[in-house]
Order: sequence, then C-alpha cells, then structure tokens
Amino acid sequence: MSNITDAFTQPGTNRGLYYDGAFQKPETDAVISVTNPATAEGFTTVPDATATDVDAAVAAARAAFAGWSALDPIDRARHLRRFADVVGENIPKLAILESIVTGRALKEMNAQMARIPEWIEYFAGIAMGLEGESNIVKGGYVTMTHYEPLGPVALLTPWNHPVLILVKKMGAALAAGNTCVVKPSELAPVSPLVMAALATEAGLPDGVVNVVTGGPQTGAALCAHPDIHYIDLTGGTTTGRKVAAVAGERLVQTTMELGGKTPVLVCQDADLDGAIAGGLFSAFVASGQTCVSGARFIVHHDIYDAFVTGIAARADAITLGDPMADTTQIGPVISKASQDRCKRMIATAKADGAVQVAGASDPNLPAPFDQGFYIRPTVFKDVQPEQELFLEEVFGPVISITPFDTEEEALALANTGTFGLGVSIWSRDIARAHRLSLGIRGGVIWLNDHHRNDPRSVWGGVRDSGFGKENGWDALKAYMTKKSVIVRTAPGHDDWFAGSNRYG
Repeated sequence: MSNITDAFTQPGTNRGLYYDGAFQKPETDAVISVTNPATAEGFTTVPDATATDVDAAVAAARAAFAGWSALDPIDRARHLRRFADVVGENIPKLAILESIVTGRALKEMNAQMARIPEWIEYFAGIAMGLEGESNIVKGGYVTMTHYEPLGPVALLTPWNHPVLILVKKMGAALAAGNTCVVKPSELAPVSPLVMAALATEAGLPDGVVNVVTGGPQTGAALCAHPDIHYIDLTGGTTTGRKVAAVAGERLVQTTMELGGKTPVLVCQDADLDGAIAGGLFSAFVASGQTCVSGARFIVHHDIYDAFVTGIAARADAITLGDPMADTTQIGPVISKASQDRCKRMIATAKADGAVQVAGASDPNLPAPFDQGFYIRPTVFKDVQPEQELFLEEVFGPVISITPFDTEEEALALANTGTFGLGVSIWSRDIARAHRLSLGIRGGVIWLNDHHRNDPRSVWGGVRDSGFGKENGWDALKAYMTKKSVIVRTAPGHDDWFAGSNRYG
C-alpha cells in the first residue's frame, strides 16, 4: 500500500499540485479549504492554481504525449493494468479518504471502490482490439481508416464520486493514447491528487496524469487552454453550459454529464417489496447526491398507498451518523450550502401542499456530528407536476411521490421537465416495461433495478442532462479522431486541365 495514500488521510496534508510525475509548488500560496462534512471541521487545504500553474501542467501533458501516444496499444495496456493493480492495493485507504472528504458512509465507499480497477482494466483491454478498416472504392482507390489520439485532454470531475468518475474518464482517455490534466471539484479535490501519484508509482510516464486543484478560475483557464483538445465534464447543468460555450468558441469536442431529475415508474404489477427496496436505494444511496438518484416516484394508484407507507417507514429507519461507523447507512450532504438548499426545498414543498410522510424528525446526533451537514431521508407524497420538488434537482435525500392511472399519464409525468439522464421502471410485465422504456426520455434506463453501472454499459443523457457517452466503445472512440487515408491503385495519372473528364 502506498505511503502517499496514508499521508493524505492525515488532516492538513497539502503536497501541492501534481504534474510531470511529481508534486509541484504552486505559483502562489493561495489555498482552498476542504471540509469534513460530517463534522463541519476543516480537514485540509489544496492549492488554488493560477493560469500559470495550468500552463505548466498542460506543458507536462504535451511533453508526455509524444511518447505515450507512440506506444503500441498492447504496451499501453500493460502500463494501465499495472496502474489498476496499484489502485486495487490502495482501495482500503482510498475508501477512507473518500469518506472523510465526501461524508459518504465507509461501508458504501468500500463497496464502490472494490470495482474501481475494472474501468482501467476494461479500457486497457478494448483499446488493444480497436481496428481500422479498408475498402476498395470506385475509380481504382483503396480507403483506409485508423484511429489516433487527440493530445492533452481536460477531465473536470465532481465531488460526489471523485475516484469513480475520474477513472471512467481517465481509463478511456489514457487507453486511447491521450495524456490528461484533471481539475477536480474544489469540494473534494484530494483523492484525484492521490490517484495521479499512484499512476506515477505504477510506472506511467511522467506527465501522463496531471492534476490542478482550484476554483472556477482554474477550470476556466484549463478549458480555454489552446493545447487542450477534448473536455470531459461531470457537473451541474449551469457549469456545463459555460464549459460548452468555451469549447464551442474553440471548436473543441466535449462530453457533458450533467444534472438530472430521475423518474422512477412503479407499475401496478411491480414486485412491491422489490420496488420499495430498490426505490430506497435509488433515492438515498450517497445521501441522494448522484445525477441518477431516484428523485420523483410515479406510482400507480392501485398500489400507491401501500408503496408510500412502505418506503416512508423504510426511510425513517435509515441510520445516520459517523460515516466511519459500521452501523451508519448514510452520511451528510457535502456542504452547508447543500444542506440549506435541501431545507429550503423541504419548506417550499410543504408550502405548496405536498404531504411529508418521512423525515420530519431532526437527525439528533452526538458531538461532533451535531455540527455536520445532515439531512434525514425525506419523503413527500401527493406532489403535483408543476411544483418545484417535482421539477428541480435537489441533490440531497428528498424525494417526491405522485400517482398515475394510465401508461400515457405515467409517460407524460416522467417526461415533464428539461432533464433526461436516468430512469427506472418497475414492472413484472416485461412487455409493459419495455414499452414504457421506448416512450420515456432518458439516456440510461433500468428495468426492475437502479444505479447499476459497468464499464461496458454506455452512460449519458440528453437535453439538460448533457451529451456524449461514458463507458464502452463510445467513450474510447470519443477520445480519438478517425483518419482516412486514400490510396490510388489505378495505373497512370489524371490531368483535369489537359482534358481529363474524371472528377472525384
């Protein structure tokens, strides 16, 4: 296990930025404070990188690109498999670090972290099988295509899954032959620094993985840098619009994985216990802070009362507390601002006439967790489609339940609003479930399950939830350009201006 991982789990560790294979001193002494959301206490600081720091990190990525991109995919795969092994060895400490910084229960982080190496291994494997094509075409020509990496790329990662979302992006980018500069969220910037150091420890060449920490100005400098050739962002829709505008000005391609307001359709023939258990997981894992959290439940009238009673009782039984304790099931939300937003939306839902059926009691935790940013899992029933709680993303453990009678009504309710990322449909009638999936707007649809993710399962949304795909071949190819080479095989030559009638 790496000493780097051990060091960063200690409060106050600030090694600097990470680029060119080492921790680097930033241009200024400006820092950003990182808070433990379970106690509201300061945990550490990270540098607030300047445009000059960004220039240095991108320069390191550019210098490394020539060698990394020239490696045969088989050799790159060997590097990446070793990286996956090193990450796997450090999972216990990485899980602790993620739990400290994000507030998520350690039990939950251990389960998620166990799968992290799979993304690196998967992209290392499929990159070896990426083949070009050739065709004999009209007029005595052969066209050949092959894939080439783009250059240094920018990976902008969020605070809710700092390592998971980083490896989803980084695995594809590196396997394709690119080098990367990572800009993590200022709320959870620590584990990406550790991941970069582990990449070097695993033998990846210096400059292949680089990290600049900082606030919005750091991200803006990175996105606007003339030697960044792809931008992959996971974040809020407002940030996505800004980044997309910068990328559009530079004509740089992007992947945008943005917000969501995930509908959960529960049909009258659903396995009620399974739908309640799955709905509970969809809504409250990670304290409801995922882009595909089950947020608005659309439940058939025939089972509406039973579903409401069941999920409300289960929600009130969820244990909050110290994220490091084995008995804790969910932790706090990420910040005071997030806690305040949840409280405001709860108050608005009450004022709008929605009926609160779970989450009325205070968390009532002992010190120091009484100062943390906790919100009890909260359930409202009889929420109307024009109300804020039905339409707007909470990004916390607060859900709505609305009844429906017909499939047409269910689809209309599910498609209300501007988002289109995740959806889950619960029905024992597979024909009905599939029929509904065809009519609903969303990029990732689960039938009788939720939240399941795999490096082979394409992931991405539409409309205000973004564009482009993570996972699978789509993600790998997005980090490459497809080049066409046309070879003349016909004898002789043409001379248009001497009378030849061949054109094209």
